[in-house]
Amino acid sequence: MKLPRTRSCFVCGVENPLGLNLEFQSAADGVETTVTFRPEHAGFRATVHGGLLATVLDEAMVWACGVQAGAFAYCAELTTRFVHPVTPGEPLRLTAHLTANKRGRLFEAAGELRAADGTIHATATGKYLPIPAAALEPMLTDFIGDVAAVLKR
Repeated sequence: MKLPRTRSCFVCGVENPLGLNLEFQSAADGVETTVTFRPEHAGFRATVHGGLLATVLDEAMVWACGVQAGAFAYCAELTTRFVHPVTPGEPLRLTAHLTANKRGRLFEAAGELRAADGTIHATATGKYLPIPAAALEPMLTDFIGDVAAVLKR
């Protein structure tokens, strides 16, 4: 199932001209999408900036919290392991899944960026805190699609 998107998000926003415009979908064990970084995403020449790798991994893990725990969450802690450099133009599979739901108060997730040949380029784990209802309500107006279907789970 394709997941809703936002208008403004750097990673999934459809109206962000500088963004990555990623479209996530739910998968049997979490969420997934494909990402191909552009030359302007390089840190060192011909190598995608590690901060962008961490950014997309964080986004995927947030979506995993939404899909698997039924709650959107803020990142409280992010640990990223960079295994192999990413070259702009190389399509990567981005996946994430929930690893723990601690009574709805803390979510733990894991994600990875993997090349078509199976090479793992980066992995991440994170701890996420649910967004309080009062803060979440205004955020929901930025979504396009049925966000309620995600949050009902």
